[in-house]
Amino acid sequence: QVQLVESGGGSVQSGGSLRLSCVFSGYRINRYCMGWFRQAPGKEREGVATIDSIADPVTGRFTISQDNAKNTLYLQMNNLKPEDTAMYYCAAKTCWPPGNGLSFHEYTYWGQGTQVTVSS
Repeated sequence: QVQLVESGGGSVQSGGSLRLSCVFSGYRINRYCMGWFRQAPGKEREGVATIDSIADPVTGRFTISQDNAKNTLYLQMNNLKPEDTAMYYCAAKTCWPPGNGLSFHEYTYWGQGTQVTVSS
């Protein structure tokens, strides 16, 4: 049974940094395609990053990485802005068929989320 558990969220001031982690269990993480998503109150869930793509609003500020030995996915977030405030989720899907990695509709497994709040 696949499970994902996020951690690392918190409250920071604008310009600060956070590193999110997502521990993947139940199978090997390298058998799945992983992604980070976020959802702000009243807004639709949106894709943030996959290993192959990154959303325009976070380009140059966020970096995704994956440690297969630790079965863990990371999201390094630098120069955070108030508009980055959201619940952040990691998610997993099978890698075939390939699709739009940033489309949350394609993902099967989800973590419970970790809150990121950025104050100005």
